[in-house]
Amino acid sequence: MLKRLIWFSMDFPKSTILLVLLATVAFGIQFPKIHIDTDPENMLPADQADRVLYNRAKQEFGIYDLIVLGITDEAGMFQPDTLSRVARVVDRLLGIHGVITADVISLTTTDDVKSKGGLLEVRPLMVRPPENEAESVALRAAIADNPLFTDKLASADGTALAIYIPIESKDQAARIGGELRAILDDELAPQQRYHLAGLPIAEDSFGIEMFRQMEIVSPASGGMLFLLLWIAFRKLTLVVPVMGVAMLAVVWGMGLLIGMGYTVHIMSSMIPVFLMPIAVLDSVHILSDFYDRYPRLKDRRAALRESIGELYTPMLYTSVTSVAGFASLMLADIPPVQVFGAFVAFGILAAFLLTLTLIPASVVLIREERLQAVIGSMDTEGGRLGRALQGFGRFAFSRAVPVALLAALVLGLGFWGVSRTVVNDNPVAWFPESHDLRVADRVMNRQFGGTYMAYLLIEGEEPGAMKRPEVMAYMEGLQRTLETDPKVGKTSSLADVVKQVSYVVHDADPQRRRIPEQADELAQYLFLYETAGDAGDLDNFVDYDYRTANIWVQMQAGDNLEMARVVKLIEAHLKTEPLPAGIHVRWSGLTYINKVWQDEMVVGMMKAVMGGFVAVFVLMVFLFRSLSLGFLSMLPLTFAITLSYGLAAFAGKEYDMPMSVCSALTLGLSIDFAIHFIQRYRHNLARLGGDGDNRGAFPGYLLLRGRGPAYAGQHAAHQSSGQRA
Repeated sequence: MLKRLIWFSMDFPKSTILLVLLATVAFGIQFPKIHIDTDPENMLPADQADRVLYNRAKQEFGIYDLIVLGITDEAGMFQPDTLSRVARVVDRLLGIHGVITADVISLTTTDDVKSKGGLLEVRPLMVRPPENEAESVALRAAIADNPLFTDKLASADGTALAIYIPIESKDQAARIGGELRAILDDELAPQQRYHLAGLPIAEDSFGIEMFRQMEIVSPASGGMLFLLLWIAFRKLTLVVPVMGVAMLAVVWGMGLLIGMGYTVHIMSSMIPVFLMPIAVLDSVHILSDFYDRYPRLKDRRAALRESIGELYTPMLYTSVTSVAGFASLMLADIPPVQVFGAFVAFGILAAFLLTLTLIPASVVLIREERLQAVIGSMDTEGGRLGRALQGFGRFAFSRAVPVALLAALVLGLGFWGVSRTVVNDNPVAWFPESHDLRVADRVMNRQFGGTYMAYLLIEGEEPGAMKRPEVMAYMEGLQRTLETDPKVGKTSSLADVVKQVSYVVHDADPQRRRIPEQADELAQYLFLYETAGDAGDLDNFVDYDYRTANIWVQMQAGDNLEMARVVKLIEAHLKTEPLPAGIHVRWSGLTYINKVWQDEMVVGMMKAVMGGFVAVFVLMVFLFRSLSLGFLSMLPLTFAITLSYGLAAFAGKEYDMPMSVCSALTLGLSIDFAIHFIQRYRHNLARLGGDGDNRGAFPGYLLLRGRGPAYAGQHAAHQSSGQRA
């Protein structure tokens, strides 16, 4: 059926091009419906267990994704003028749309516990900015006297202050960050610096930047592709049809994705860059073979029929295997990856169809005299590159055993490198070292307890479970264990509030900063705090009926490996220190969620690529009807994957999300030329079976032996001269 479509395209070229353009318009009109999603958290399905728990924790504890703002001054932040500027910044940022004003953590919005006239007083740390140096010193002392605030609101050396800004949703983080910068530029003194950190602003900024880069990279990739095709063919009449196939395949693939209602995620934004180089491969093979045959046949239709007749099978094989490779990504448990794999696979099928219709139709529309003039001026020997490749080929043929041994050694080194691969990721690390977010990440995590937020939930089976002294003491023990990890800068919990109340009501006696041993005393401290403060002061640490508590864990690094190590640290603690009866522990928070989706993404992509590798191998064995040829066809793909990631491991590059995405591209490119080479070898071997020297069946072998195209034409009537493959 497909071959009939090819002959139809040659017989009715104008009608074919018109039909292709009409189909392209149908796909193209879907683009205005585009919906963009830049949130990496959506890598996980909405009903994924950890994501559901995180959403529930947000509701129960009133916690939100945080932007962490740091303001620094080498002369010290605890000066009246400086603190006045900070107060004005807080007042103005409370008016930014999307900021959860009630939960902003800062000097002017966060309550401290004091004793006044024998009564407990809960009021903001800084009701008004200090008017003199003495008040500034007293404010700094108050922060240092409360473990909840040290290394959280102010740095130990007093040169930096932090403000924690909860936002309604991550997709507003970049916009809110921009408005914050405008406020800070207006309010701060010249010697003062500010830094915006936290995963929400990093992830939202990356998503936005990713789409901006794709707007640049996609046309740039097309331009580079055009340049390479121009170098190869030197004529617009030959280059334009090939570029047309690439561009139309992108329009068809993205148009179908958008038209079917799928969101364009960070992954799917890369479809054009993946599709274009894959889409042109078959077109290049057809035109290259056609231009080798045409000078001998002097008939474009006859030359096209011979070229397509010989290349049809390998092109079909390469398209099927590439489709299978990318379609295997649909086995991953990550919706954006599934969409990416499915629509790249569709785009490859579209490119195959366009190659078999648009290319023949375009060639037939070129006048014979024009075609003869164009091809007659071409260098059929391939120029300097062709001669270099011929020399390389002669070397490989004449020294097959040493070359094979060297290849085996190199492959072994590649496997060794792959075995050293470290799977790790951190969205902040996706930016260059000099990027403002990377600088902010380094400065803020050096000065404070950490900008990466995770939450350890302590869940009871009965209401009031958190008011049990042994549960509160166990909570404190978990905090001390967490703080032994070098990347956990600070923890905060209900236990810290209770200890501070006990400390204050006992006239700042350091010995009384502890968890009460009696349940009634513990309940009294909680009652005192609740009645002295505002409703909801404890919402971030415990739910309404005291069934579940929340330990804030501030980490100074957000890498998968760091979060995984902290999780294992708690698992070890639970084994040595059993939980109190009726109590359970679960992890949540954005840093933990990132670990979950990054593990799913990176490990899932790795498994999907390996699954695609196996699927392609099975297809090769089936298509070639030979285990040995199937194995041989997989060698370029094996070398490409192994050497690329082996070298990356030797260079110290960790296997992260960008690396895992790039690994999928090898499935689409590495197998192509091997299939064409082996299929041409089988074709030639069938014709030269009586020659006695099977090496002559290899494409271009006669040329490598120094016998020109004339000899090759006599030796095998239909063998192409000067093959470029």
